[in-house]
Amino acid sequence: MKCLVLAGGFATRLYPLTINKAKALLPFQGEPVINHAIKRVPPGMEILISTNRKFEDDFRHWQTSLARNVRICVEEAATDEQKMGAVGAVNFWVARERVEEDLMVLAADNYFEFDLSDLVMAFDGKNPLIAAHDVGDKHKACEIGVACRVGLVVIEEGKVKRFDEKPAEPTSSIIATGIYILPQRIFPLLSDYCAECKRDNLGSFISYLLDRYEVTAYLFASTWIDIGEEIKRGRVTV
Repeated sequence: MKCLVLAGGFATRLYPLTINKAKALLPFQGEPVINHAIKRVPPGMEILISTNRKFEDDFRHWQTSLARNVRICVEEAATDEQKMGAVGAVNFWVARERVEEDLMVLAADNYFEFDLSDLVMAFDGKNPLIAAHDVGDKHKACEIGVACRVGLVVIEEGKVKRFDEKPAEPTSSIIATGIYILPQRIFPLLSDYCAECKRDNLGSFISYLLDRYEVTAYLFASTWIDIGEEIKRGRVTV
């Protein structure tokens, strides 16, 4: 299994803070946000970092500070209008890097405290798996996400029954956290999905998969924070 960390966005909602600095490289608890995710990736798993041309130099400088090897993969996008989108980036790097293993995908602006080795252990080897966090109340879930700017999932007996990407009204207390394991066998569907020009968010791709595959869920109770939303609401300072 490989790990692809998505850090190719421009975080325009956080301007001016992120005009000249990638959101994933903003400091949080004494180190760049992305470091917290990197430290949770199981030892020995290859890590690819997907970023963009604008912030390439910053990520290469950051790379030199790490004790662990990571590979920087650079999209040609230099502006928000040129970006591939999250699904597009996954599909692009799967093809470019000729990924033939299952793929763990992480949004770089996640802060979480559970061990990703536990996520790997929960993966059944054939069905897509999402990591999800239950906050106990669907209205609280939207309050965390600011008008439901998060994906909400309905889960029954460990299976995802519905995935609502940024719904207008709260539909569940369970938040999809931007942490996934995608089995290699779904890569052709990923390519087909992107060919239809649907390249933005992974949540919508998971909804697409639900009509074709069983999607399983790993529920965790430990701390999870969407750093971008917390910064925007002023609850986290950087």
